Amino acid sequence: MSKVLIIGAGGVARVAAFKCAQQPDIFSSIMIASRTKSKCDTIARDIKQKYDVDIETAAIDAEDVPALVTLIKSFQPKLVVHLALPYQDLTIMDACLEAGVHYMDTANYEPKEEAKFEYKWQWAYQEKFKKAGLLALLGCGFDPGVTSIFTARAAKHHFDEIHYLDIVDCNAGDHGKAFATNFNPEINIREITQKGKYYENGEWIETEPQEIKKVLNYPNIGARDSYLIYHEELESLVKNYPTLKRARFWMTFGQEYLTHLRVIENIGMSRIDPVMYKGVPVIPLEFLKEVLPNPGELGENYSGHTSIGCRIKGIKDGEEKTYYIWNNCSHQKAYEETGTQGVSYTTGVPAMIGAKMILTGEWSGEGVFNVEEFNPDPFLNELAERGLPWNEESNIDLEL
Repeated sequence: MSKVLIIGAGGVARVAAFKCAQQPDIFSSIMIASRTKSKCDTIARDIKQKYDVDIETAAIDAEDVPALVTLIKSFQPKLVVHLALPYQDLTIMDACLEAGVHYMDTANYEPKEEAKFEYKWQWAYQEKFKKAGLLALLGCGFDPGVTSIFTARAAKHHFDEIHYLDIVDCNAGDHGKAFATNFNPEINIREITQKGKYYENGEWIETEPQEIKKVLNYPNIGARDSYLIYHEELESLVKNYPTLKRARFWMTFGQEYLTHLRVIENIGMSRIDPVMYKGVPVIPLEFLKEVLPNPGELGENYSGHTSIGCRIKGIKDGEEKTYYIWNNCSHQKAYEETGTQGVSYTTGVPAMIGAKMILTGEWSGEGVFNVEEFNPDPFLNELAERGLPWNEESNIDLEL
């Protein structure tokens, strides 16, 4: 049994905390810490009511390394699970090194001043964590996270060489709002409005936002407009599977969502540089985040499903093979269990499982690792058991 410190109090942190509380034999003591302690207290209260498990809470500025170190040393967890903002990855990693505890997150570092996410900043911590005898596990949500582990399963059990990888992410849910994002609006809009990028024949090819579209069919959902965007796991998967000839990421968007997004861009509300308003510097996107619906509160009336998976082509025993592995998640069932919607659920459940893999020793090492570098089998066994069953089919038309 081990202590775990969860940093963050949004929908993903809520799901992860709920899932940790369901397994007191693994997570003997849980603390949730965030800038706003009242949000942590709400999660702790709801868990107490549902599972009769006590959760400790604390206020913390995740960009204040000395304060983080003090909190970590006081609580003495074996692992810190970072589920707040990607801006804070490096400060939390610094604090974990100083306090001597393992680190895990669900999204790679992104500087505040530029909408650009790369693993280079975190990969640079390799020798520091190795020297300290600590493990840093990067990107253990769904995408990145489960999509990378799906790829690892394909490489281990289905292919001698993987040549083509397409990650497909569909949210076919309906939350009833004119416009809302399914996770932090600031991070979501930064991600969607930047240029797309994919890997082909040893090169990264850049595209304009939403320039490339395909209509793809998703299991039990049907046809949806799917757009090529850049997503961080492509970087690590291309590195760890050098036989890849092409790797792409597709995400579905409705026309109403894209229309709102274009308006937001056209009127300057997606800007991440400060503007002066009545003598005060204001970042338009941060202000927009405050007036948009809270993603953590979308769940109650959310219907429909998500469908996320990997469509893969390669060689097995000298023959060409296709393979599709995916999960569908019900927004309604996610809300009934944890009080939040499916997008938070599909990220929070893998975060808990990744933490469990570390605490039980199923995944171990010294240094900085991406999830696909570990054995996918025990993780995927847990994924099916903990609420996200997955499916696979071989030698079918992948539409790509």
